[in-house]
Amino acid sequence: MPSVLVVEDDPGIRASLIDILTGDGHTVLSAADGFGALREVTRTALDAVILDLGLPDLDGSDALCMIRGISQVPVLIVTARDDEAEIIQLLNAGADDYLVKPFSGGQLLARLAAVLRRTARAGVLPTAYGDSGLPAPGPVTVGSLHIDPGARTAYLDGRELRLTRREFDLLAYLAAHADLVISKRTLLTEVWREQYVEEQTIDVHVSTLRRKLGEAASSPRYLQTVRGVGIKLVTPR
Repeated sequence: MPSVLVVEDDPGIRASLIDILTGDGHTVLSAADGFGALREVTRTALDAVILDLGLPDLDGSDALCMIRGISQVPVLIVTARDDEAEIIQLLNAGADDYLVKPFSGGQLLARLAAVLRRTARAGVLPTAYGDSGLPAPGPVTVGSLHIDPGARTAYLDGRELRLTRREFDLLAYLAAHADLVISKRTLLTEVWREQYVEEQTIDVHVSTLRRKLGEAASSPRYLQTVRGVGIKLVTPR
């Protein structure tokens, strides 16, 4: 079943949302603030995020922009705010839907299901490969790393890697261009497809990918940084 992150600072509301979602069969993670949400989005393969706007450390709109800087995971805003201009602004900023409190559990589940259906129709690859509407490329093997973009699976030494959507897209793109240096600007254009994302975002994702690949920047096995040029995924010798 889909994995959903609930971002809500009120313990009672958070518990209620978790109960509704788990009762419908979803796998649920939770965060009480914006930075906790960003940590989960970075390290966990999520199918959707339910995001409250009134967070203690970040306004939800800022959290949304930060999430969009690192992931294309569908985001459903839930909040007591009902200002039309703000709703339009959030949708334009990358929210997939908006639900005003109070709402029923049935309405939440229906909105979430609709968001997940739209994501599925758009294709399983929401960035570098899926946006074109073309079929995903075939499996790629680099050393003992095996990546299947169509199935969105990645294995290292026979062990499946748990990657976020963006980590998978980045790894798949680099693997498809193995042993070639790819500039950060190209990665932002081809993988992130965002105009206003800092190149430091790539460094963060490369760092987490290295950790999941079991290597370090000082002794990389697969991911190499070419200073001042870009990143390349190399075939181990």
